[in-house]
Amino acid sequence: MHTIQRSLLLLAALPLVAFAADHAHVNRTAEAYKVMLASFKAKGQAGMDRLKQDPTQKACSKYSDNPPPKLKQALLEANQKTVKSPADGKYLGDWKRGMAIADDGKGLQYNDDPKVPSGGNCYACHQLDKAHIAYGTIGPSLYHYGKNRAFSEAAIKLAWSMLYNMKGYSLCSPMPRFGAHHILTQQQLKDVMALLFDPDSPVNK
Repeated sequence: MHTIQRSLLLLAALPLVAFAADHAHVNRTAEAYKVMLASFKAKGQAGMDRLKQDPTQKACSKYSDNPPPKLKQALLEANQKTVKSPADGKYLGDWKRGMAIADDGKGLQYNDDPKVPSGGNCYACHQLDKAHIAYGTIGPSLYHYGKNRAFSEAAIKLAWSMLYNMKGYSLCSPMPRFGAHHILTQQQLKDVMALLFDPDSPVNK
């Protein structure tokens, strides 16, 4: 068989290969979901509703964190629309309270008291200052976050939006939607923002 003929056959087969791969991924996702449904039991505040995916989560699962451009853009815009600015127009609270929130990994688990505000558990994914030598690296370092952005108003507003709902900027980000999903209160969000932007915060020292 000529080289050109072989190339044409290979090109013709590519859509079938892609379809088979996508179909296999969908099947694996469905199987994983069935396993979770069978193994997860509701307990306390951790209910079965946590296994229900919203459109953003479904798209990220179906397309391996890379949805088609049009769908991705539509979902980014939908997530951005959930962001609410502070009612009083003030974005920064107390950085010391923000540090405590960033350090706190409690909240939303079945054995946590739902009446007690959740923590942010920020150190699980980010470096925030020099004093902490143990931190996660799933997310980028936030050390000197405000300082590197000249503490600008535009940077503050953008950071608020990302903290509120990161999936409006990075659709399949593992970062929790702290504001949109009411994980942190508005005051807690302000305090974490102060941790990032207050010049006196250890983040910016």
